[in-house]
Amino acid sequence: MTDPQPPRRRAPGMSPDQRRAMIVRAALPLLATHGAAVTTAQVARAAGIGEATVFRAFPDKDALLDAAVAEALRPDTVLAELAAIPLDQPLADRLTAAATALLAHLDRLGAVLAAAHTAGRPGRGRRNATGDRPPHDGTTRDEAASATRTAVAALLAPEEDRLRLPADRLAALFLAVLLPGRPPLADDPPAPAELVDLFLHGALAPAVPEESR
Repeated sequence: MTDPQPPRRRAPGMSPDQRRAMIVRAALPLLATHGAAVTTAQVARAAGIGEATVFRAFPDKDALLDAAVAEALRPDTVLAELAAIPLDQPLADRLTAAATALLAHLDRLGAVLAAAHTAGRPGRGRRNATGDRPPHDGTTRDEAASATRTAVAALLAPEEDRLRLPADRLAALFLAVLLPGRPPLADDPPAPAELVDLFLHGALAPAVPEESR
């Protein structure tokens, strides 16, 4: 006689806010792929739940779409990706990873906002430092822009003694080059001469020959 199987434990319950957040996370990549045509059934399958659970968390698909747009507008995810870039990598690798994360963030955001626009629910408000509209978590445009610039400056900091300009200023110029037409801070745009100098001479000072030290 075989031993009876132990009873299967149920996953710990989620609070309503946790359940909503989980559903939104499942919806975001689907919105980027399918746009406004995504169905609540697809979202439920991606989240591993029944479709009825989606409608217990959100009154309708429009409410889910609004929540997805609000989540996409938050800068938290891309800032966490920038903070996770290892500082022991070469500088070029660090900045390449930063550029990849920032551009991917804009691509995701563009897809979600396009889906919202198609569904007749366009995002509102001014854009922030990375071209986004303001986050819905109370973060202001300048706060999001400043946080992005600070995160990039942190990636430059290990080479501070080799930089031709302060890390914070080079971060602003890096964002201006990466995101043309979207200056990192509206009240501190890069001057044309700064961009030309960066293009011609780069960010790092020439290495000093060993015998000259």
